[in-house]
Order: sequence, then C-alpha cells, then structure tokens
Amino acid sequence: MMQNVIDIRIMEEADIADVLEIQAVCYTELTPESTESFHAKLRASQSTCFVAALEGDVVGYLISLPWEFSSPPALNAETCRLPLSPNCLYLHDLAVTPSARRFGTGRTLVEAYLAQLKGLGLGRASLIAVQGSAPYWERYGFRAVPLAKPLKDKLASYGEGVRYMELTVPKTPTMASHAEIHAAHERR
Repeated sequence: MMQNVIDIRIMEEADIADVLEIQAVCYTELTPESTESFHAKLRASQSTCFVAALEGDVVGYLISLPWEFSSPPALNAETCRLPLSPNCLYLHDLAVTPSARRFGTGRTLVEAYLAQLKGLGLGRASLIAVQGSAPYWERYGFRAVPLAKPLKDKLASYGEGVRYMELTVPKTPTMASHAEIHAAHERR
C-alpha cells in the first residue's frame, strides 16, 4: 500500500487561487475573505504562512502573523501592517480540504506553525476559534481567554460562538527578540 505524504512549504502568491477555493469549501458560517486580504497577509509575513500539498496539489493552508495579543487583526482587512512589537504568533486561518483531512494534514500544518512559533521566540500563540473549532485547538493546548467588551465587539465579525484562545510556550535564550523579528520582515 502506497503512503500519502503531505508536503508543507511556505505559501507563495501563486497559491492564493487554491487557498480561496479551499476557504470557500471549509468556511460555511462566515463571509469568505477576499483575494486582497490574503495577498496582504502573505506580503506582510510570508515566512509564517504555509500550504500543504498532496501529490503536488494544494490541499490545505495555514496563515499566521506576528501580532499583538491584545488586538487580533480584523477579519478580511485589505491591508496588513505588522505591529512594531509583536508578542504572539497569531494563527489567522487554517483550512484543509475534506478529502485530505484523513492524512493528518491539519496536524502537520499546526506542527509547522508551532515550530515557527518556537523559532521566532514569541512565547505565545493566539487564534480565534470559529465554527465550533475550540475543541480541536484545545487538543494542542490552546485555552480560551476571557474577553473584555472592546475585544468581544471586535470579534463579532468572526461569527457567533467564537472563542479567542492562547497557547504559551517556554522561551529559550537562543530565540529571536521582537526587534529582530520586525527587522527581518522589514528587510524583505
């Protein structure tokens, strides 16, 4: 029996068409993000955006951004400017085609994200769990965060029943500083 191998790589501009198709299949409870929004996020932090390919076809993606924990980015923003002092790696979007889920594609993308989180040295991950996905994220150690009214209002655009979640990881002295992360993105 042949084993299916999921290849994870950095997302490229040419992948956006596949990403949009996957998004349309996977997100049924919120308005899909625009092409411009995906391009803006990719331009802002390509090194933290991944695609999963199976036999050369893109079957999943994960978009994340170095960000400020207290103010997650707005949904479907046509511009994306990274904060000067990010303190988390915000996981904006994870989607996998239904046919590729049985191969552990989501898990493989999350593992790439967590490796990037540790490499950047931010010490904290965050995400907004939509469409009842909080139990999925809890398996990776994410926990719901109590929301103050301004943040609760901001998250309303993500749909009903959303949960803002975080994961903390130990920092090591060899990890990059926030200034180094920002400088690396500015050099691109």
